[in-house]
Amino acid sequence: MSPLIRICMICCFFIWKSFSKTYRCESLHCSNTNMFGNCQQVAQLLENEDLVGVVRGCIKHVGTGFGGVHVMGCILGLRVSPTHRRMGIGFQLMNSVEEWLLRKGAQYTFLATERNNTASTNLFTSKCNYMNISSLIIFVQPICSSAKHLLPQNIKIEKLQVDQAISLYENKLRSKDIFPTDMDVILKEKLSLGTWVCYFEEQGWINLDSEGNNKGTITTTQSSWVIFSIWNTCEAYKLHIRKSHPLRYFHATLNHAREKIFSWLKMPKSNVSVQSSLGFLFLYGIHGEGEQLGELMKSVWNFALGLGKNVKDSKLIITELGQCDPLIKHVPGNPSISRIHDLWYAKSLSSHHPDDQDALLMKGPLGNVFVDPREF
Repeated sequence: MSPLIRICMICCFFIWKSFSKTYRCESLHCSNTNMFGNCQQVAQLLENEDLVGVVRGCIKHVGTGFGGVHVMGCILGLRVSPTHRRMGIGFQLMNSVEEWLLRKGAQYTFLATERNNTASTNLFTSKCNYMNISSLIIFVQPICSSAKHLLPQNIKIEKLQVDQAISLYENKLRSKDIFPTDMDVILKEKLSLGTWVCYFEEQGWINLDSEGNNKGTITTTQSSWVIFSIWNTCEAYKLHIRKSHPLRYFHATLNHAREKIFSWLKMPKSNVSVQSSLGFLFLYGIHGEGEQLGELMKSVWNFALGLGKNVKDSKLIITELGQCDPLIKHVPGNPSISRIHDLWYAKSLSSHHPDDQDALLMKGPLGNVFVDPREF
């Protein structure tokens, strides 16, 4: 039997009642330099203010390979405490954040979950009417401090200036089915460690014109090369739970998330406590051209592993690629790399001109997508 839930607006609070439990959903608005709208919703028990659910929403513009720019509302980090599931809390959090995104002008809402997360996929598709728009694979490898990651002598990795990286990405993003329109903001963010190109030294790679008004433009490219950027989550993902912090009430859910991460890696969750940091480097914006991409991708991966050893609190290297991305077959087949199947969902929020607004959803599966590091 489904719980009866009453929703009231009282001083920006939503009051929830489910069986004998009463919940409050508080809207926490915060500033965000990366995206022009950001909101966090939390669900609390009124009787003791225990935090039992949380979700975040943000607004951004995305471009598509088939033309057009869309206002996308991204729903991130939906979590409900294991002891308070199957009470309608997740559904109410979804409704609340969707209403906020619609008020901010979102044409679509977007979210992602693991393929084997049956509860979430049922919530999104059966109750919230989302459509699956893409299937991706997340690649995860622990960083081993004792391992050596040497690059072949015939392969060179060169760091680009930010203006050079922006120029190259703006030229190449058009080949993606979906991509952020504020690539310049992402690359200038302090969490982005930089952008590099990997190529065979005997082939050369590019000529960068740094004179006059053409500074940072790309003039020529060679046969086989890969561009990639690295995002440092080590600061963003530090979990320092203090007695005075409201997240102390959400300790069970944090433990559950930590347990899932280490189950992917086949590592005992006892190796890292909730009080410790769990940081990783995220490879994003990976794009390659040419016939010898396998060797280059192996070098890119080893370069990231080597860099990770020198970044404090970095435990993992992670990237995510669409199943139709040409580079996915060139990711190294190391036994220590775990693979997690990820599903992207979306739905239209617009009630005007539905034929035009649903164009993104009617294109079928989006296989070659840009994964925004701010959303991972």
